[in-house]
Amino acid sequence: MPRLPLLAATLTMTALPAFAAPDVVTDMSPTGALVQEVMGDLGTVHILLPRAASAHQYTMRPSDARSLQGADLLVWMGPELTPWLERSAENLAEDTRQLRLLTVDGTILQRYDEGGHEHQGHDHGDHEAPEDHGDREDHGQEGGHQGHDHEGIDPHAWLNPQNAGPWLDSIAATLSEQDPQNAETYRQNARAAAERIAALDTSLSERLAPWSDTSFVVFHDAYSYFTQHFGLKSAVALSLGDAATPSAARVQLVRDQVIATKAVCAFPEFAHDPSLLATVTEGTDTRTGGELSPEGADGNAESYDAILTGLADTIIACFEG
Repeated sequence: MPRLPLLAATLTMTALPAFAAPDVVTDMSPTGALVQEVMGDLGTVHILLPRAASAHQYTMRPSDARSLQGADLLVWMGPELTPWLERSAENLAEDTRQLRLLTVDGTILQRYDEGGHEHQGHDHGDHEAPEDHGDREDHGQEGGHQGHDHEGIDPHAWLNPQNAGPWLDSIAATLSEQDPQNAETYRQNARAAAERIAALDTSLSERLAPWSDTSFVVFHDAYSYFTQHFGLKSAVALSLGDAATPSAARVQLVRDQVIATKAVCAFPEFAHDPSLLATVTEGTDTRTGGELSPEGADGNAESYDAILTGLADTIIACFEG
């Protein structure tokens, strides 16, 4: 009998609910990979964009809408990259927070119309966009726009690994506010991921350094953060928009650039027709490389590291011939 109070206390303690990690939704694989790094085993991130789908064009499914409405936190780059998500982000439940990575303090941003020059981003809060948000032309309606505009901020900022550190810190801080019981775990996970990515940055810089003067062609104007950070020549882009079919004049211009720069390689892009690249390189010594994917949609999205490493591996393999 004397043991009953102790037994009752034990049963009461075991019946207490465990502290659950926030339910997090992200726009695409690179974002999801970084958030998962911070969450670790405490939760599983839900990524809206399927592999092989365009980050700039996507019509959300009913299951996506339900995931968003039930989420505690939305982490995304911002409407500059995924305009199809903008309307839903503006109509989240009152208790759902959002974190736009392109507005995080310390983010290195580049502009399409400044030739890739960098400037620092600023954290404008949960629902404000970068200060040049109005520079973009019409994003169009959710699921029906005509591709993203190539003026103003280039949103492919995850391809500069220096941005990973500020983003991981901001993700950890946001998760900690919602789940203070696990705050130290989030901070430790973010710190470990940032250190590992910094080491990868150094390794990739060393591997890519011998190719700084090598000219090449890509399908889509999405790789400026990668080329500028790692000291490569700016790639000649066949298409200035992910959804845009280049005009005959654009194809001829790129062909002229291929010849003038003696481009060594032309890289198709995952899930895009490579025939136009063949047109601009026909009759030249330009080699056709493997498919690139800025979002890791080709299967290289298991981790943020794998996205960067996959790009470097593919580029170097073609350069080496």
